[in-house]
Formats: sequence, structure tokens, C-alpha cells
Amino acid sequence: MQPLYEDNHIIIVNKAPGEIVQGDKTGDEPLVERVRSYLKEKYQKPGNVFCGVVHRLDRPVSGAVIFAKTSKALSRLNEMLRNGSIRKTYRAITRFQPPKEADRLIHYITSVERNNKSYTSNTPKPGAKEAVLSYKLIGKSDRYYLLEINLETGRKHQIRVQLSSIGCPIKGDLKYGDKRSNPDGSISLHAHSIEFEHPVSHQTIKVVAPAPDDILWNAITPKS
Repeated sequence: MQPLYEDNHIIIVNKAPGEIVQGDKTGDEPLVERVRSYLKEKYQKPGNVFCGVVHRLDRPVSGAVIFAKTSKALSRLNEMLRNGSIRKTYRAITRFQPPKEADRLIHYITSVERNNKSYTSNTPKPGAKEAVLSYKLIGKSDRYYLLEINLETGRKHQIRVQLSSIGCPIKGDLKYGDKRSNPDGSISLHAHSIEFEHPVSHQTIKVVAPAPDDILWNAITPKS
């Protein structure tokens, strides 16, 4: 866990791939508990420490995650998340070049709990939710392509399934069509930056999370 920003109301950390944000049936220690322990130790607080989950990232995904340190901040951030005023930018490595260097994708996503998977349609369907993102190609190597993605909606597995639907599954994402897993079980999707108006001070907050420190991310990420 790498803290990226902290004040009296919020803390933003850089989640490592493989960490879970909230507890699940695996019983593994979730990131929210690690953040709570960090705050308890740092400020030597007795008793329970408030730490509210604002949003989640899938377990194999890395990057910036916001937690609220007060209930007031949590309720305001939750509302901001619902109305789309928290702007999140992601980066993804794919094995295949996208059909266009930049595009805006609109699909309709249906999530199936039974197999924990989402499916896209190009036209509206009963129970499906509209999913919109924009991407652009910002880097490449001999074998891989780096896309920067701006989410306009927040659907389950949205980036993963939308990129797969245009023939660009994310590297390591076997669930959505890639052929080989990453050695550490991650997928090459990273929550690169978060920008929003602070829920209490109303100042603009923008935080950038460094990508995982490995050979491919280091080679393909633009230096500027």
C-alpha cells in the first residue's frame, strides 16, 4: 500500500495488483483494513478508526483508490461518484493494436453474477446498462500497445469487456479473451489518475498513481 494523498477527510492510496479493496469470501486481508491500521498507528488512535470505501478496483487491477476518513466526506464522495464528477483515467496494455488510435466506445453491458462476468451488446437490451468510455493510443513497443482510457460511466468490468469487444483484451485478462496470464496473476490495467473537487474544501484534487514497477510498464509508459 502506497499513500498518494492525505488530509483530514480523505486518503488516496496506490493499490497493488492482487489486493482486494473490501473483504470477500477468500478471507484475505482487504486494503480498507490495511488503510485503517495505517491510520490507527500513524495517529495513535484508540478504538475503531473510520475508513469508508468510496469505490473499488477489481483484484487484479492496480492504481489509485479513494478512502474517506470521515462520514461527511464519504457521503459527499459517494454522491460525486453517482453523478460522475469524479474523473478517473486508466491505462491498459493490450497485445493487439486497436482499430482506431482514438475512439469513443458505447455499449450496453449485462452482468451475470453466476460467472462474475459482463457481456456487451451494440444495441439496448432488457436489463443492460449503457457503458461509455473514450480511449487513445499513447505508447507502444514491438509487441504491446498502451491505451489511456477515460470512463464516462462506471459499470462492472467495463474497461475489460469493452476493450475485449473491439478485439483488444487487456494483457493477462483470461476472463475477457487474452491467451496468457501474467506471472503474478494481475491484468495490465492501472487506475492512473483521479481528479475531483474536494468534498469539504472544494479545491481541485488531482492524484497520479505510479504504474507497477516492472519491465513492461517501465518500457511502454511515456516518459513525459
